[in-house]
Amino acid sequence: MTDEIDRATERTEELISDALAEQARRAGFAGKTAADSAEYCDDCGDAIPAARRAAVPGCLLCVSCQAAHERTHR
Repeated sequence: MTDEIDRATERTEELISDALAEQARRAGFAGKTAADSAEYCDDCGDAIPAARRAAVPGCLLCVSCQAAHERTHR
């Protein structure tokens, strides 16, 4: 038999999962995987590390170029 703490924990996990899915949907990452990311930066041509491709599915720019892009497109 579950108690209140177990039910609260399950509900919290559901809310977090829903929030992350909504954030991914709004960012355009929904359904994308690391395989959808570019291996090389579209701007500078440098390799994009596997960790970035996994963390930001569908990325096309390396960290440096993405930061420069965000600074100029605010």
